[in-house]
This record gives sequence, structure tokens and C-alpha cells, in this order.
Amino acid sequence: MRELRSATEEPAERAGGPLTADAATRAVGRVLDEVLDARMSEAYDVDAVFARQVAGRVSAFARRGGKRLRTAFAWCGWRAGGGSGDPGPLLRTGAALELVQTCALVHDDVMDGSHLRRGAPAVHVDLARMHRAEGLAGSAEAFGHSAAVLAGDLALAWADDLMTDIVLTSPHGPRVYREWRAMRGEMVAGQYRDLQAQAAGASGIDEALTIATLKSALYTVERPLALGASLAGADESVMTALRAAGRCTGLAFQLRDDLLGAFGDPALTGKPVGDDLRARKLTYLLAVALELGRANGDEEAVALLSPGPATTLPDRAMEGVRAALERTGARDEVEAKIAELADSALRHFDETGAQPAVRREFAALVARASGITTGCVREAV
Repeated sequence: MRELRSATEEPAERAGGPLTADAATRAVGRVLDEVLDARMSEAYDVDAVFARQVAGRVSAFARRGGKRLRTAFAWCGWRAGGGSGDPGPLLRTGAALELVQTCALVHDDVMDGSHLRRGAPAVHVDLARMHRAEGLAGSAEAFGHSAAVLAGDLALAWADDLMTDIVLTSPHGPRVYREWRAMRGEMVAGQYRDLQAQAAGASGIDEALTIATLKSALYTVERPLALGASLAGADESVMTALRAAGRCTGLAFQLRDDLLGAFGDPALTGKPVGDDLRARKLTYLLAVALELGRANGDEEAVALLSPGPATTLPDRAMEGVRAALERTGARDEVEAKIAELADSALRHFDETGAQPAVRREFAALVARASGITTGCVREAV
């Protein structure tokens, strides 16, 4: 991995590797830049049009980045598992996770028909605009959707290429590969269950939690923690504690995302607000509201929130939907569930025996992922 050396040597030589999760996320940005530069060079060797129009958009999307939470959790898993010394494999794993996230978001926006991502047009929207601007034949929307699927596939291929190099050179390669392979399958299963639930008009709480676990909790937190710990050769007791901590944190993250999707500010989230509500997409928030509405005889809330024959609700109905989520107590119940999950995550992580500094950093990440700004960090010692 010659092309990554300059991005990993500097922090390793200066301080024995990233000493904090924040340092790791900054360093992984440099690693990702070098990976993408190399992949773009290869893409131009294949075909200039493909490189400009597809690979270039994948590269730009990945570089815009997000919270880099997966890298930070992988770092926590690595340190909790006894990782020290050369951070190169951990940082390259973080870069691979960022590319998997790129794949997931590009495909998710196509499936959901979302127009905005990370404060910019979604990839399929941008490709459709290019189609129109260049006067290409056929449907611009169909072209954008098809090309975006290819863009997401390319991001996944780049991630797999990077992880293959890591697995082949790591003394714990088979363990790392098992975690990576499981994560990819779970991510696809979660996306399918999300689509299937919407088509079937599902509204149950258990199904909503299953989808949230598969689609988000596992690949956002649990698997990154396990990947980091596997790179460090962690023992099974540490792995078990990390899996439990990761699942709780990941669910808290997804439930917070559900709340932001209903009540957030697009200027802060970088994506539209209310899309899931318009489609009455199955989320834990919606499922809880329906259950409470039925229990309390709130017929208006049940009528607004229940899956129906209409594909989407009109904009004029959205304030009523948000009011129903508040009135039924669903918003408060989801907030309480997030706090409960965050506290459980900290207890499980403590069982790893990680050093106090690592536990404090994990607690800060839990607070960041869950939106719980009090209590979590205070409890970590």
C-alpha cells in the first residue's frame, strides 16, 4: 500500500499513532484522499468519460464526508481490543467504511427519491441535471437513477479493494474479513426490509426495530467496533461487550435520525426533513405513535399515520403529522428510548476493560451519535 504511506506515517512517527478518536478521523481523511487520488488515476486509465462523470462524482461525494462516526467507532474498538502502534490498517479500514457509506447513501437516495444529501444535490439528481445540460437522449431521471446505481457499485468495489489489501496483510485477516463480509450482507438485508415493509404497509414496532438494527445499527456502530477490535486481535469477551455496546449505540443513532427526519432543520442535517413522514415509511417513531394512538383512541392520529393506498402525503398534511407525533407522546417515548440505549451502551463498553481515556472518548461518541448531551460523558470514568 505504497500510496498510503505519507498519510499514515506522520501521526505514527510523531506520537505512536492517533491518540484520540478525533485524531483518527482527521488522519483517515488524508488516507481517503490518497486512496481516491489513486482510484481516480486508475479510472482515467480505463476511460476518461467514465472517470469524469461517474468516478469523479463518487470521489467528490466521499471527500465531502459526513460525521466520520464509523472511523471513530472503529478506533474505539481497536483501542478497547488492545490496539497500539502503527495505525495504518485501522485508518485504511476507516477509509473503506467511508466508501461503504458512500455506496449506501447513493443507493438509498435513489430508492427513497431524495433530492438532497450532505447539503448538495443527491448523486442521481446531479447526474440527471448533467443529462439535461448536455442534451442527451431519453429520460434524464431514468439516466440519473441508472448511473447512480453504478456510482454506488463503484464505491463498494473501491471499499472491497481496500479491505482486501488489509485482510491479506493483517495477522488477524480471517477475523477481519468475517466482520466485513457480515456487515455488507446486513446492510443489503436492512435496505431490502425497509423497501419490503413500505410495500407491505407494515406498522409494527418489532419490525421497525429489526429494520433499524439491520439497516443502521450494525453497520454504523457494531461492525466498525468489531472491525477495529478484530484488527487488534481482541479476545472473545471484549468482542461480546463491544457488540452489545455497538448495537445499543447504533439503535440510539437511528432513532435520533428518525427524530431529525421528522423535526430537524435541513440546514443542519444536510438532507430534506419530512420525506419519511410523507411516505409513511416504517420507523420506530411512526410505529410507536400508531400504537399509542390506537391505545388512546386518537382516530385522527391513526388515520394520518397509518400506511395507506396513497404513496405520499401532501405537504399540507405534514404539520398535522408532526402534531400527532407530539400529541400521542411518541416523540417523548423515543427520546426516552434513546437515553436508555445510550446508558446501556456505556455499561457494555465498560465491560471491555478499556482504559478510562478510551471509555471517555466512547462516551463522547455515544453522546454525539445519540444527541444525548447530558449524563453520558459524566458517567464515563
